Amino acid sequence: MHDTARAQVPEQRRKVLRHSVRGQILDALRAALLEGELAPGEIYSGPGLGERFGVSATPVREAMQQLALEGAVECLPNRGFRVLSRTPRDAAELAEVRALLEVPVMLRLAGSVPAATWEALRPVAAATAEAAQAGDLAGYLDADRAFHRAVLAPAGNAQLVQVAEGLHRRAQWPLPGAPRVRRGDLVADAAEHVALLDALVARDLAAVEAVVRGHFAGSRP
Repeated sequence: MHDTARAQVPEQRRKVLRHSVRGQILDALRAALLEGELAPGEIYSGPGLGERFGVSATPVREAMQQLALEGAVECLPNRGFRVLSRTPRDAAELAEVRALLEVPVMLRLAGSVPAATWEALRPVAAATAEAAQAGDLAGYLDADRAFHRAVLAPAGNAQLVQVAEGLHRRAQWPLPGAPRVRRGDLVADAAEHVALLDALVARDLAAVEAVVRGHFAGSRP
């Protein structure tokens, strides 16, 4: 038994290492997409990207499959992956769907969740403001999703949170040719998180609805 357990350790380490590499490549590919280094409409191969990042094609393919689920790329059998082009209409449709999903939930929570629950989320909102002030786009996008997960969590519906985050990720992919998001855009977006918490604490349903709808419709990140 001792020998068997000892023999399993290298395999476990390989699994952990593989997962770590895939996660790092996924982060790197997301950053490249956000920075426009991977161009919409272009096709990229797993081996080619693997060479670029100094890894084998396997973690690249695994990461690209995740990005396909997030609506950033499409898989082309025997060819690689094409970066998808989004249109302003795509962005508007995503904003509409997110509002249809989240506005009713936020209104229900606003009328039932104690103010202390929302006050506890102030540090989460502050994290988005800090990333915005630093002009850290990738960090801001991560903090932004974390905030939205946190405000939906009191609904107690894991499926809702998962679906909402998937839509959120899709909404965050940049439009082709759009100007780079400025620090001021991020700061304004982060300020709306604070405004939402203020409205939730006050149980001001009209303000909650206005902030959420405006956030989805006008948010550039």
